[in-house]
Amino acid sequence: MAEQEKGLNTKYKLAASIKECMKTTPVDRITVKDIVEGCGLTRQTFYRNFKDKYDLINWYFDKLVLQSFEQIGVGHTVGESLTQKFEFIRSEKAFFTEAFRSDDYNSVKEHDFELILQFYISLIARKTSRPLSEELEFLLEMYCRGSVYMTEKWVLGGMKDSPEQMSYKLVEAMPPKLEKVFSELGLL
Repeated sequence: MAEQEKGLNTKYKLAASIKECMKTTPVDRITVKDIVEGCGLTRQTFYRNFKDKYDLINWYFDKLVLQSFEQIGVGHTVGESLTQKFEFIRSEKAFFTEAFRSDDYNSVKEHDFELILQFYISLIARKTSRPLSEELEFLLEMYCRGSVYMTEKWVLGGMKDSPEQMSYKLVEAMPPKLEKVFSELGLL
C-alpha cells in the first residue's frame, strides 16, 4: 500500500508541475523536461508513470471527473453528475482552459469523449442486461461528441454559465429516444 501511495504522490507532483507550466506556456509547447524540472523529479520517473504529457493531463482529468460520473445511477442523476463535473472543471479553470486548447490526438477533449461514451454504454448495458442497439449507440455517440464540444466551448469561452446551467443545457439537449432510455433507467 505504501508503494501505491508513493506512486500516487508522484503522479500528483507531476500534475502540480504541469499545472504550474500551463500558467505561462501552451500545453503543446510544454516539454517533459519542463514538467520534471518543475517538481524535482527525473524524466525516467515521468515515463514510469505516463506515456506523455497528454497522458498526465488525462490522468488528472480522470481523477477529478470520474468521481462524479461513478455516482450516476447510484444516488446521482446524469444532471447532478454533470454539475459536479463542471464544478471540478471550474475549480481548476487555468488547467482545463489550457488542456481544452490542445487538439493533439491524445488531448483531453478526445479523452473526455471516449471516457463518457464508454461510461454511458457500459452503464446502459449493465442496467438493461443487454448491449445497446445500433441506433441507441449512434445517438449516444452523437450526444457525447456534442457534449464535449459544448464543454470545450464553455471552458474556452470563460465559463460564463454556472455548472448548474451547463448541466441543465446538456440534459435538455439529449435526443428524445436517448432521453426516454435514460428516464426509464432512472438516470435522469
